[in-house]
Amino acid sequence: MIEVVLVDDHRVVVEGLKLLLQAFPDVNVVGAATDGAEGADLAISLTPDVVLMDLSMPGVDGVQATRRIVAEAPDVAVVVLTTSSDRETVLRSLDAGAVGYLMKDTDPQALYEGIQAAAAGGSPIDPRVARALVETRRRPASGPASVLTAKQREVLDLVAAGQPNRLVAKHLGVTEKTVKAHLTQIYAAIGVTDRVQATLWARDHLSER
Repeated sequence: MIEVVLVDDHRVVVEGLKLLLQAFPDVNVVGAATDGAEGADLAISLTPDVVLMDLSMPGVDGVQATRRIVAEAPDVAVVVLTTSSDRETVLRSLDAGAVGYLMKDTDPQALYEGIQAAAAGGSPIDPRVARALVETRRRPASGPASVLTAKQREVLDLVAAGQPNRLVAKHLGVTEKTVKAHLTQIYAAIGVTDRVQATLWARDHLSER
């Protein structure tokens, strides 16, 4: 069962999300808050698998709340769920520690899959904001996917699809330690520092193969 906390200052949105997520038997909404401070307190207290976090809220906003949750409950995966695709806002959210960024008009199945991915260690990013993000990240001089070996491309393909290390290892028939070693080499080769940046790079470069 995936435990979820909802944080949004619009009660109608919170209630709508509760109803929507009830359709998925392996998702359980264990709490809801209508401001960032309350949401952070709830997430730290309940330690759910996933927090769906709005950004624009009075007082403590979603970025501040995310930063606090990540600092005090690092095992909780925060996924931003908002209406803004402004690249600066997206970057601030990811830099605060959010593992994913989805839009509120995402269809229910995609939202469910995003929650699943985040709970499993993945990084669900709405494809509509992915390209804008890639353009703001510093790209390596070499750029093309040719900087990676065939095995590294295979690993990165799976990571970009939202697969956690455990499932990548199972798919490739290797250990999680080997997957982590591949990722360290991949990050160095393409000039990124984390899983989210690697996912965005993959969507921009590997899709061109």
